[in-house]
Parts: sequence; structure tokens; C-alpha cells
Amino acid sequence: MLNWLLKFNPILQVLLATLFTWGMTALGASAVFFGKTVNRKLLDGMLGFASGVMIAASFFSLLAPAVSMSQSGPVPAWVPAVVGFLVGGGFLYLIDKILPHLHPGEQQAEGIKSSWQRSVLLVLAITLHNIPEGLAVGVGFGVAALGIETASVSSAVALALGIGIQNFPEGMAVSMPLRSENISKRKAFMLGQLSGIVEPISAVIGFWAVSLMRNLLPYALSFAAGAMIYVVAEELIPESKRSAASGHSDIPTIGVMVGFALMMLLDVALG
Repeated sequence: MLNWLLKFNPILQVLLATLFTWGMTALGASAVFFGKTVNRKLLDGMLGFASGVMIAASFFSLLAPAVSMSQSGPVPAWVPAVVGFLVGGGFLYLIDKILPHLHPGEQQAEGIKSSWQRSVLLVLAITLHNIPEGLAVGVGFGVAALGIETASVSSAVALALGIGIQNFPEGMAVSMPLRSENISKRKAFMLGQLSGIVEPISAVIGFWAVSLMRNLLPYALSFAAGAMIYVVAEELIPESKRSAASGHSDIPTIGVMVGFALMMLLDVALG
């Protein structure tokens, strides 16, 4: 697969990789055709798994290369990593406070008050999560395209694979609540997969930004990592623990461990 991908122009590589991640979101959203609800233990485990994948991807595919690139820079190696990481998290924090959205299982929407329908607000919540994922893939391929010694297309592919795998439960997490509100199967699926369309768009933006600011690459990598960790800490882990009172709080934790281990395996094996 890697050799096949290398035949294409770098921007096409980015698009193909994020079409895969989008497709995994659609695959998860297709669960609405098999029922209105999903087993809560299964969903909690998958959300934990998604958290583990994103945590590992943030370190192995983004932060570690950022630190490595900064070793010979004009500032201490930790500066770009720390600054970019905090700016990335702060950026998502601001969007979270501004953009109207509604998380599954909650009644009160966040962001600026809006009269938008609940279905739109639910989709926006997951779409918000997908922005940093697309940026991360775009930045990963962009750094590889520049021929940076510490980056490679195989590492970017590992990142896209990990994000694609964890997009499956995210697609399910948005389509199932829509279906439970008596929205038709087809509409719930269409809205669920639509939340993933932002990934190819944000990936191209990330790739383009990297090509314009080579000197800021460590900051760009760390920015994407900070944005992803914000999503994990703010949404995925709390949501996976929401039903902890029912006595299976260890399931999301196991999911985190398995997800982290799989992403680490992908990055080390392919990178």
C-alpha cells in the first residue's frame, strides 16, 4: 500500500489518506441501519480506544518529531513543542466556546446561543473534533514532502491509519443519538458521515500551511498535537466515563491502553 501511495503527488497522498479517514467515519455512521442504539459498554470501550489512539498519535507522530527538529534550532528544543502544544489546545478551546454545538447525551448546547436544530448542533460537535485530526494528517504529509530527516510518508500513513480506525466510533457516536431522536436512518447516516468531510479540507489546509512556513514546522506539529489532546481531555474520555456508575468504568481505561498500544505499533512498525 505504501509503495502504491508513493506514486502520487504529495497533495494527492493527503487527499487519499483523509478520504480513508472520512470513509471510516461513514462506516461508523452506517451503524444506524442496524438499530437505534448501541451497547453502552461497547461504545465506551471504543471511545476509550479512540482516546488512546489520539494520545499516542500526538506523541509519536507529532510531538516527538517536533522536538527532534528543534534540536539544532535557535531556541531550546522544548520551546516549539510547549508553545505549539499550548497554542493548539487554546485554539480548540476558543472554537469550543464560540461555535454552537451539542455533545451526545447532553441537553444544553455549548458555544454562542443559537436557534439551530439539535441535529445540526450534534453534527457540529463531532465536526469540531475532526478538525485537528485532519490538520494532523496534513501536517504529517507536508513535513514528509519537505524531506525532513525525522519525518517520512510511512509515519504519516501510520497517523492516518490510526485516526481512521478511531473515526469509526466517532461516526457511530454522532449517528446513533440522531437516530434515537427519531431521525430517519438515511438522514442520521448522512449527517453522521458529513461530520468527517472536514478532515480532507483541514488536511489540505495543514499541508498547504506547512509548505509555506518551513521554519515553523515544529510549532505546526505541536499545534496539531495540542489540538488533538484537547479533544481527548475535553470530550472523548469524559464521554467514555459518563456511564461509569453502571459499574464498567474499567472498560474505557482498557480501551485507552489498547488504542495507545495499536497506534504505537503502527508508528514504530511503519515509521
